[in-house]
Amino acid sequence: MKNNLFFLFLIILWGVPTTAHPQSQSEKFTLQKCIEYALTNSYASKNAELDKEISKARIREIIGLGLPQLSGDFTVIHNAKLPRFFTTYKPDNGTGFLDDELSKNIPNLQPGSIVAAENFFQLKSIGQASVAASQMIFNGSYFVGLKAADQFKQLANINSEQARQNIIQQTTKAFYTALINKERTVIFDVNRARLDTLLRNTKAMRQNGFAESIDVDRVQVLYNNLKTEQDNFNRLSELSIAALKQVINFPIDQPLNIEGDIKDVQLSTLEDLAQGDYQNRPDYKMMESNVKFQALNLKNKRVSAWPTLFAIANWGYMTQSPDVGGLFKTRTQINDLPIVGPDKWYNYYNLGIDLKIPLFSGMQYRYQVQQEKLKLAQTENNLRAFESGVQLEIQNANTMLSNAMTMLESQKQNMALAEKVARVTKIKFEQGVGSNLEVITAESDLRQAQTNYYNALYTAINAKADRDKAYGIIKQ
Repeated sequence: MKNNLFFLFLIILWGVPTTAHPQSQSEKFTLQKCIEYALTNSYASKNAELDKEISKARIREIIGLGLPQLSGDFTVIHNAKLPRFFTTYKPDNGTGFLDDELSKNIPNLQPGSIVAAENFFQLKSIGQASVAASQMIFNGSYFVGLKAADQFKQLANINSEQARQNIIQQTTKAFYTALINKERTVIFDVNRARLDTLLRNTKAMRQNGFAESIDVDRVQVLYNNLKTEQDNFNRLSELSIAALKQVINFPIDQPLNIEGDIKDVQLSTLEDLAQGDYQNRPDYKMMESNVKFQALNLKNKRVSAWPTLFAIANWGYMTQSPDVGGLFKTRTQINDLPIVGPDKWYNYYNLGIDLKIPLFSGMQYRYQVQQEKLKLAQTENNLRAFESGVQLEIQNANTMLSNAMTMLESQKQNMALAEKVARVTKIKFEQGVGSNLEVITAESDLRQAQTNYYNALYTAINAKADRDKAYGIIKQ
């Protein structure tokens, strides 16, 4: 079979996973219903919705940075060997932790000697439980982050709209591929019935002496070729239904009955262009969003040089013991006095503010800002380049659609003429005033004209879908 261009589309779409959504076998799926089904069940649509939820979580994460931050800590440490204390020996003042009487018992101790003594201020095992709290008072990056959070939300909506338009476009192309094949199946049945009649009439004419054996053989060959072509086409037609199932994520093992009429397709080159504006395209909005994000990156880098101010607070309990076991019980039986008490857990707390002021960063800040400025210029250039590319895309889409419409009209006229020629030559042959060879040629020309027409129709439908996308007027 020649020029079956629209089956190339099946190969492109043959990779979308499926899931199970049982449907009634008698249910008919129009284009609108297929689109609605795809928007609900396709994985691209589901992922777009997940992107929205991710953006919401990201926004809450950014907002959470401005809320009080709390952290808890529980530590148990056993120092198998404590570090010593070091000091300089001064006879008049002692060493700070040795009295003069004890110093006399240290051999070779001279004034100015450096003395290292065991750590008798700290026990080997330490237990500590604490809670730390902080509250941001001022941070320039936080306020920039809040603006970026709104951009995250807008970007998720843009991604969702882009996924929606892609789903609509892919579903439309796959649906009309299957619908065209369905209509061609009917044409095959009509052609086969006509040739079957011609074959039977030719055989009867041969029996009556009005046709030769070679005339029957020619028609028989044509009929056999048509039958083989129809069988192959039917299998490819089933493949187009399978491709549509995968596009809309319909269960591959469930029957899908499509309903529609090719005549209902609106292919006017002027349709809806008044409402078209490429700036409404999701990919254009995404480019604009990239510019806004980069502008925020530049602003964030600038405010990183501003001071930050936090309020801080710590509260906890602490104890020490010669061993780990002693941390969890009180061994000393003395009264708990304000100055001294038994070996138990004692609380402590502190309050304060933390002010950080960047002073000098080795010129890093300057060049980091410069990099962000250059990146912003790049994204703006990318946006302008995209605008220029869209203009070319629109021009190309209009040209392709105009050419496709011209070809479609020409092939439609050719098919009508081929039908007329096939009908007339058949009548002339049956009346004995025409040759069998003319009938065979007319039938072959008709089938080729039909193939060319449906290829042109498929090309026109795809051209319109691409034109609508270029103008940003894809509708459900």
